[in-house]
Amino acid sequence: MTTRASAARAALSVAAAAICVAACDAGRETADIEPGPAGHRSSIEWFSDRAAEAGLDAVHFNGMSGAFYFPEMMGPGILLLDYDNDGDLDVYFVQGAMLGAGKTLADATFPPQASALGDRLYRNDLETAPDGRRLLHFTDVTKDAGLPVGYGMGGATGDIDNDGCVDIYLTRFGRNHMLRNGCDGTFTDVTERSGTAHDGWSVSAAFVDFDRDGSLDLYVGDYVSYRTDSASRCFTPSGKPDYCSPSAYRPRPGQLFHNQGGGRFVNVTARSGIGSAFGPGLGVVAADVDADGWPDLYVANDGQDNQLWINRRDGTFTNTAGIAGVAVNAAGRPEGSMGTDVGDVDGDGDLDLLVTNLTGEGHTLYLNDGSGHFEDAAARAGLRTASLAFTGFGTALVDLDNDGRLDVFAANGAVRILDDAARAGDRFPLRQRAQLFVNAGGVRLDESSAVAGSAFATRDVGRGAAFGDVDNDGDVDIVTANNSGPARLLINNVGNRASWMGLRLVGVNGRRDMLGAEVFVTCSDGTLIRRRSRTDGSYASASDPRVLIGLGTRRPISIRVRWPNGRAESWTAPATGRYSTLVEGTGQ
Repeated sequence: MTTRASAARAALSVAAAAICVAACDAGRETADIEPGPAGHRSSIEWFSDRAAEAGLDAVHFNGMSGAFYFPEMMGPGILLLDYDNDGDLDVYFVQGAMLGAGKTLADATFPPQASALGDRLYRNDLETAPDGRRLLHFTDVTKDAGLPVGYGMGGATGDIDNDGCVDIYLTRFGRNHMLRNGCDGTFTDVTERSGTAHDGWSVSAAFVDFDRDGSLDLYVGDYVSYRTDSASRCFTPSGKPDYCSPSAYRPRPGQLFHNQGGGRFVNVTARSGIGSAFGPGLGVVAADVDADGWPDLYVANDGQDNQLWINRRDGTFTNTAGIAGVAVNAAGRPEGSMGTDVGDVDGDGDLDLLVTNLTGEGHTLYLNDGSGHFEDAAARAGLRTASLAFTGFGTALVDLDNDGRLDVFAANGAVRILDDAARAGDRFPLRQRAQLFVNAGGVRLDESSAVAGSAFATRDVGRGAAFGDVDNDGDVDIVTANNSGPARLLINNVGNRASWMGLRLVGVNGRRDMLGAEVFVTCSDGTLIRRRSRTDGSYASASDPRVLIGLGTRRPISIRVRWPNGRAESWTAPATGRYSTLVEGTGQ
């Protein structure tokens, strides 16, 4: 492991080289993709799906048997993390299982290979060729990792005991699991010992140091109360069996766990006020939306008002979503919200909110006025109309072309039967294509899937999406998890052609990634770029904690970091075209 780690760290300083474009798969549909804006046309595909050639061969099994059990069409998420500390991102794939009492694999609509059952962990064995090409290969190390079984939904990643190794919290339909990283390639289930045991149906979770004491706390989003043996029956308009909406079931409150040190938690849901308002929670993100230096929580609910939990700095939270303008859309209606993210989409220095929603609703973009009050600007941005035909799940506000502006990715997949697909013989007729929206400046987001590549013409039942520089070449790649389908590894072919700077932000002990730390980059043209270290957001997934800053043609002058404890430090901007590590306490 030491040899691999040294080689990988050396590779971080190598200037990025162009990635060869994979050949387009035959038979993919492109008829419904609109041309991208002229300013973003490219002679190559922005993304290439390289999962198969890289050995990322995970295929999701949802356990469906024709009974239309609700959980079978909700998962899965996917996690990007450097579990072995060798400098590159590994992949944790969340798997399903058979559903229903007495049901066996013989009842499955899509019987899996026996080797496909259970969660999978793939080690990234990235190498850099002499000519600079990145050689991606994933090795399935599940057998030795010590992973639990169960019906997986998603998870969150963070170092709960500050030992420098990334731990995992897994959300389930059933019992959740906390996995402690042994720093030796294995994980130990410490659910009971950690105090984070929780049963029911959880989907998304987020690690956040909400009290700024130096240890990561945990928010767990719960969905609805559901049992396969007493499930409601629902139907399409034509009278055929279909999946029910969450309104058929009672929602469950999210849970907040406080880390008391050393990775031991206590449930503070009641004491914090987090349990005082809730809905069918599907997405969660933690960020300082009111600019007071303390992290807040935003929860996206499926069909009910969303919550914005403002941190009162005393261990308690107040839901201000209604007065802040982020509980419902511009028309005053709650939406079927799944995925969510935060970021400075309009470049004015504050954090805006993105939410993906049901078909017919369109995705929502809430612009922050700087004080924690928001305007629904999805229509003005061009996002709402272009997304009306889709049901969005995994998403991010992320700079995919490294021009310094945040773009939008959405993994799409329906939740109610698509009659046209069903009539065409699709046994799982929920498939939709993903979308890419390129930030054209101001508040304009142009639907640009045409330049994104043939992978964006493939129809999947898109669910989780994780974002990070998988090949360490200086741009953001995307890993998606598809219900009853294969994982996709969308390698970015264009981002690193612009100038970039990568940062890893670690604590005073030089070990833990400081989730929630914010970076403010001042450029020579006066531009201020705001980014943050995070693993949360999207839907049921975890992303790269490193901060990758696209600069376009700008020259960075200085960097200011606001650490999770509120302390701010400054550095002269490090070299571009490489990753650098900033350690808390070493700046000015």
